[in-house]
Amino acid sequence: MSAHADAGGGRGGTLAKVSLSSVSAAMAEASTYPLDAVKTRLQLHRSPGGAGGRSAVRVAAELVRDGGVYRGFSPAVLRHLMYTPLRIVGYEHLRSTLASEGREVGLFEKALAGGLSGVAAQVVASPADLMKVRMQADSRMLSQGIQPRYTGIPDAFTKIVRAEGFRGLWKGVVPNAQRAFLVNMGELTCYDQAKRLIIGKQICDDNLYAHTLASVASGLSATTLSCPADVIKTRMMNQGKEGKAIYRSSYDCLVKTVRHEGAMALWKGFLPTWARLGPWQFVFWVSYEKLRQASGISSF
Repeated sequence: MSAHADAGGGRGGTLAKVSLSSVSAAMAEASTYPLDAVKTRLQLHRSPGGAGGRSAVRVAAELVRDGGVYRGFSPAVLRHLMYTPLRIVGYEHLRSTLASEGREVGLFEKALAGGLSGVAAQVVASPADLMKVRMQADSRMLSQGIQPRYTGIPDAFTKIVRAEGFRGLWKGVVPNAQRAFLVNMGELTCYDQAKRLIIGKQICDDNLYAHTLASVASGLSATTLSCPADVIKTRMMNQGKEGKAIYRSSYDCLVKTVRHEGAMALWKGFLPTWARLGPWQFVFWVSYEKLRQASGISSF
């Protein structure tokens, strides 16, 4: 594979990549969303002594009993319709820019391109992510016979703006952007680099096996780097009005979490996160690469 993929053949190619990445992301989100719901509830659980106390299996059973497995799914899909195309296309354009005049793009430059494209995409998609997190958190109310805060995207949007102002839609955007930088630095860079090595070493051709191996590597890298920021952003985004807030800032959340629950609490939900990212990466990258090949667009 060349040092950088074709930037898209103009506006038509870019629009095609946006469409294909949106479809692939929706497929991946639908197939792995229950694991995301488990991860979110684990991260919201505050308990002394670190990540122990609740297992992913127990939380999954609670979600099934509460009927909250797919609660928040609609804003999750909405988020990816904005987030994934922006980060994928943004990364490729940044990579192509850095590779001008045929120069080989280095690992550090790829990592920077991945991180920056992820930040830009997440800032745009943060309101949808906020609604998803809160609707997932509300699933706990169902088992207690309490009416959830939101019934859907329009209701969540209206109530958040009314109670917290328009800027309230971007609550937790700082830890969210931090997480996005780490996730995409790990995911996009690792997938790109792993795929280049696999094909360059002639382990296999640019096919399903190469995409699978590269997606497994990128999923593990992204999870390890991003889990602490993911825990912080989930807790920050679940807060309501500032007067009832537990954490004043992402740094305050970090300090309080480590002080009261131990450093390992920052990796709460690691296994369901990895268990989700692995299949998500596989479904997304395989479908995206196949759709691109079928459409005559150069491989990622």
